[in-house]
Order: sequence, then C-alpha cells, then structure tokens
Amino acid sequence: MIRLSALALVGALAVGCAAGPTDPVDIRSVSPTSAPAATPAASTGSYTVDCGRNEEAHRNSDNLVASPGVRDGAHHLHDYVGNLATDAFSTDEVLAAAKTTCRDGDLSSYYWPVLRLGGHHSEVRTPDSVNITFLGSPVSEVVAMPRFLKTVTGDAKAGPAARGTWSCAGFTDRVSLSYPSCPAGSRTLRVYEFPSCWDGKGLDSPDHKAHLRFPSADGWCPRASFPVPRLRVEVGYDLPESGGFSIDSFPEVVDRAPASDHAHFVNVRSEAAMAELVTCVNTGRRC
Repeated sequence: MIRLSALALVGALAVGCAAGPTDPVDIRSVSPTSAPAATPAASTGSYTVDCGRNEEAHRNSDNLVASPGVRDGAHHLHDYVGNLATDAFSTDEVLAAAKTTCRDGDLSSYYWPVLRLGGHHSEVRTPDSVNITFLGSPVSEVVAMPRFLKTVTGDAKAGPAARGTWSCAGFTDRVSLSYPSCPAGSRTLRVYEFPSCWDGKGLDSPDHKAHLRFPSADGWCPRASFPVPRLRVEVGYDLPESGGFSIDSFPEVVDRAPASDHAHFVNVRSEAAMAELVTCVNTGRRC
C-alpha cells in the first residue's frame, strides 16, 4: 500500500518544484513510504475487480461527479472503465441499467484524465494495465459503501488537495507529484488512493470530498466517520524511453502539471455484491 506522509509530501513537492513542473524525477530518488501498523482488529483482505483497460475507447470530456449535467464540464478528456453509460447526464437509474466492462458485473464507474504522448491534441495512449482493488482498514473492520456514492482523489487544478500518483512497477512504495523516470523495463504507473472514511450520511457533498475523507497516517478515521473499503486503482503504461508524455488537464494548469492528476469513482455495485466485497475484506480473504 502507498501512503504519502506529510513529510514525504513536502519532499515530493520540493522535488517537483526544483525540477520544473514537467521534468521527470528518477523514481529511485523518491523516499519510500510505509503502511501504518495493523492492529489485531484490522481488516486484511482484498477484493480485485477486472474491468479491462478501456479497450472500448470510452472517453469524453464530461465529469459526472464534479460537473453533473454539464457537457464538456471537465475541459479535458477522461478514460473510463466499468459503467459504459457514464457521461455528464447519467442518472442513477441510467447507470443501474447500463452495461459494464467489469467481469464480475460491477456497474461502478472509474475514470481519470487520459495520458497523451505529446501536447494537447496528440495521441491518446490507452493504458496497458488497469488494476482495481478494494482493501480494508489497518485498525478495524469496514462497513459497506452505499450505492451511488461519488468521490474524487487528487486536485484537477494542482491545488492544495493534490496527491502524489506517479510511480513505477517494482517501486510502488515510492510515489511522486512529478512525472517519474522509470528504470528500463519498469512500467510507468498512476496510483490512485481514494478516501475511505465515510460520514455515514452523504452520497456526495458540495466539494465532493467532505462526505468521504482520508484516514490519519496511523489509519484511524476522523470523528463521526466510518471506514469503508479503501479503493486503490493502478493505471499502467509501457512508454517510449524518449518520454514526452503528459496528462490532459484544465487549460489554466501550467504545462499540464503532473500534480493535477486525479481520478473519480461512482459506486454502482449492488447492495448484495457490496456485502460480498465487505465480507471478503473483513475476513482476510483474497477475492
């Protein structure tokens, strides 16, 4: 598990600023991070979902979470896996009746900005791998996510909520806010860790974050919130050694800053399927 401590976050920001917003950082120079120690009450299982890697080329510049009902509300292009009906105008009913790319029938929507091999209008690179995993809590069992819960991780404008997402295969204990330079043969990764402390009430909130927050560095949820399965998405690319890649971003984001990387999730898994996932995680199984 990747967890960026406050000290590591400052370090990553410093590396990114010193090198320039788009200069790659050797992943081997990034300090490793460590997971919080598990207590006897920890939920140690995991549930993996295979939703493909967007072989269907399901892409649009909408954002159902941040700009519902607004065509081109994202101002940049998203890659989607999972629910094939996702766009700005998708209602809960539309999502629940749609088809999905997920092999277990999961109707949830997972999406992030596309990666391009060059500038704004250059080639969109389809991911070479997408790994979706739900994990437990290091301090307790988890409770079910409600259906149609919406959330985001990261900050599309590279603002104060920016989170390191960049890593390399074989070095996933290291994460950076800068584009990484990976050793030969190591796949470039974008690693999205989603918040996992739910307030027990909201499916969304005005900032799309207040209802679902991150736990503390030692794994505990804030007061009056409850641990739900922790979503981790790894998106991988086998990129040319010459580099020259960047993510789509808001036009005002300077040089398509890697710190603007982010991802969204809409939970459309049925209540029965979510209960199965929770049982798997809480009983320490690998499903």
